[in-house]
Amino acid sequence: MNKPLRVALLGLGTVGSGTFNVLNTNASEIERRVGFPIQIKVIADLNTDKARELAGPGVEVLGDAFEAVKRDDIDVVVELIGGYTIAKQLVLAAINAGKHVVTANKALLAVHGDEIFAAAEAKNVMVAFEAAVAGGIPVIKSIKEGLAANKIEYVAGIINGTCNFILSEMRDKGLPFADVLAQAQAFGYAEADPTFDIEGVDAAHKISLLSSLAFGVPVQFEKAYIEGITKLTKEDIQFAEQLGYRVKLLGIAKRTDQGIELRVHPTLIPGKRLIANVEGVMNAVLVKANAVGPTLYYGAGAGSLPTASAVVADLIEIARASQAPLASRVPVLAFQKEGIQNLDVLPMEKVVTAFYLRLAVDDKPGVLAEVTRLLADNQISIEAMIQRQATSEKETAEIVLLTHRCVEGDVNKAIAKIEALDSVHGPLTRIRVEDLS
Repeated sequence: MNKPLRVALLGLGTVGSGTFNVLNTNASEIERRVGFPIQIKVIADLNTDKARELAGPGVEVLGDAFEAVKRDDIDVVVELIGGYTIAKQLVLAAINAGKHVVTANKALLAVHGDEIFAAAEAKNVMVAFEAAVAGGIPVIKSIKEGLAANKIEYVAGIINGTCNFILSEMRDKGLPFADVLAQAQAFGYAEADPTFDIEGVDAAHKISLLSSLAFGVPVQFEKAYIEGITKLTKEDIQFAEQLGYRVKLLGIAKRTDQGIELRVHPTLIPGKRLIANVEGVMNAVLVKANAVGPTLYYGAGAGSLPTASAVVADLIEIARASQAPLASRVPVLAFQKEGIQNLDVLPMEKVVTAFYLRLAVDDKPGVLAEVTRLLADNQISIEAMIQRQATSEKETAEIVLLTHRCVEGDVNKAIAKIEALDSVHGPLTRIRVEDLS
């Protein structure tokens, strides 16, 4: 029987404590799968008293994570501290010491992933990060291995549970954004400072990693288009329902003849699509590939035990791979080094989608004709329309238009001209539409 895989666990917060519990609760099942135990040798956490209370006897507890990384009796470092600075130093120190790394840190990998992956390759060690995207959903392994026979066309994901909860509640209860955000914070679904979630940054970290895995390109977070949900109104969500759509914050990575689309933004999805019916804090990732067609991966995108499930799955992968020849390992970004391509990320003005447009206008003849003429002048045709007349409470009428697919740059030009009309009041609301067929 082989010796145990010896692990240093850095950070004993929500995911760290869950990882410790899963490894202990399922120890016999894990050993049956691997052939030998996976053993937490040392835990590093600033709160050493709390760590000792959880770990009990038999596991050493340190207050200095760097001390844990340097130890000769450690095979794998599990980084669950988060952030860009100390976490990056610890991960690189572990790699330089010849240790494999498991991390749930999507922000670190989205910003510094290329540097970390290159360092790992130079040292012949593995970096595994299933828990960095969509919590307990095994979407990374599915793309790297289960879909390896395919050319992937696109990935579209609901990959931020906070935003999905907010949009679900706005639709179900007709509440404004600010009220539901406060509710999400009270439930613990949103941080005290929710900026990374509600402005789309967290989702952009994740879709940047999925894009690299799907298309064999470097991690390109800095080129992603990012738009959050803070400007969405309950009225837009209600109008979308009338048109047969639901609004979700999507991370989208799409392969085109011109390059890669990499974008995060609110999106209208046909209500009949399975992914449109993912509610609350749940996550889902839709992957369309040329051989298998569309596949959908659904589950808990966060939480102690679901995320720990992904962390431990990575440890199992490393335990197995450590007993196999180096050439048999699955590459960290799914493609061999020489297969990684530097494909251009398309600027948003070249992206082609359909659009939902809502505008407040004077309730008088000729206004709609003027608006549709400006759209037509920019090669934009209309698929559906809702018109709501002015009332005693609201002096302006509302027009909601659903366009056919068109180039975003053309839409930008048309919107600028429409907003300049004397009969149009205030900025026009624009939400992209994806059929996801």
